[in-house]
Amino acid sequence: MQCSITDNEKNGLLDALRIANLKFQQVYPGDKPDRQPVHTVYGGANLFKADTCPRMGEIALKHLQTYAPDHNILAQALEWEDHEQLSPVIYDKIVRKLQTEAVEDFRIDFEDGFGNRPDDEEDATAIAAAGELAQGMLLNTISPFIGIRIKPFTEDLKHRSVRTLDLFLTTLFNKTEGKLPDNFVVMLPKVTIPEQVTTLVRLFELLEQKHRLTPGTLKMETMVEATQIIMDDEGRNPLMRIIRASEGRCIAAHFGTYDYTASCGITARYQTMAHPVCDFAHHMTKVALGGTGIFLSDGATNVIPVPLYRGEQLSVVEMEENREHVHHAWRIGYGHTMHSLINGFYQGWDLNPAQLPMRYAATYHFFLSNYQDALFRLKTFVERAAISTLTKDIFDDAATGQGLLNFFLKAINCGALSEEEVLATGLTLDEIRTRSFYRILEGRRKLQRAQL
Repeated sequence: MQCSITDNEKNGLLDALRIANLKFQQVYPGDKPDRQPVHTVYGGANLFKADTCPRMGEIALKHLQTYAPDHNILAQALEWEDHEQLSPVIYDKIVRKLQTEAVEDFRIDFEDGFGNRPDDEEDATAIAAAGELAQGMLLNTISPFIGIRIKPFTEDLKHRSVRTLDLFLTTLFNKTEGKLPDNFVVMLPKVTIPEQVTTLVRLFELLEQKHRLTPGTLKMETMVEATQIIMDDEGRNPLMRIIRASEGRCIAAHFGTYDYTASCGITARYQTMAHPVCDFAHHMTKVALGGTGIFLSDGATNVIPVPLYRGEQLSVVEMEENREHVHHAWRIGYGHTMHSLINGFYQGWDLNPAQLPMRYAATYHFFLSNYQDALFRLKTFVERAAISTLTKDIFDDAATGQGLLNFFLKAINCGALSEEEVLATGLTLDEIRTRSFYRILEGRRKLQRAQL
């Protein structure tokens, strides 16, 4: 039977649709397969040294071994029901991680972690911190992701913020002959309007010209810290406009738990990551930026797992109280991180080395406890090579394939799984390293066609 619509009529309509589809795909390319750190550690710029990150790892490991010297105690502290199977594996992975790469991302902080100080003091700190970063680059002691947080571009702080950025980068470039560390980023806090981001972009352009950097070298992050970044004065979510204002330079949006809850009128006692207003902000951020490739990060737990009593000569009662106090704080931090992971936020903030063991305990438990289900689904999907399937009542399409692959890529990046453990999916190491489900399927389709 012959169709009533001619090829010319059909092609005219579909060609017009193609333009709209491609435009949509440019705006929403999907999640990036690039490595995303599981956390960002913040530290005052005045305290930053070339060896800060390895020293944090040493402190974190000692803390873990003091209050959970074996996997059984860790499992009891965190109330794991499946501890017999997973806790030995998770404990060993935490220890290894703290020994080798305790800090994945570090932010040298000139904002809340540094405070408002005399100009000459901040000038000196900017220069000294840049020198320490240059030394860390030379000694290979910095984290794989690193950057600085400057002060916000508010009317009262914008001049100080720009001066600190200029001094820091100029000093760093002078010491490194124009080189930046890998994955370097500038965080702009308390963003409320797109013009603040546009101004930072223009400053980046000036700095790149002055220091003969390739255009686009400098990258930034924004922060979700005020109600106005969730909904503006016209009742719209301005996050996408803020991202567009970065002209491709913004790679991540971080949630500021305590500034945001304060902007909602929440009193200090109730300003926690578990407050419902945080979940609302998270969902609004997801709705605005989902599929754009912008990394999203949750905020920080302000309950630090430190002991009540210090000193070498503690009584048995004091040591027991210390352990109970630390374990209670562990459960809070662990619970907050798990809540973030379950809600699709694979990164958060840490403020103290004592928080690092729980960051990895939660992250590893999340990935390992979901490993078998994700393995089955991805293996089935790969075997059927690009054909959408109904698997255990869960419909998997191509986007889900990339999502499943991203699950394993995130697990590999943080040390929860090795590349070899992912081979059970039926993928090869070469395929895994493409980090693209589309490229994997294209390769398999070509192979199938060649075999026919």
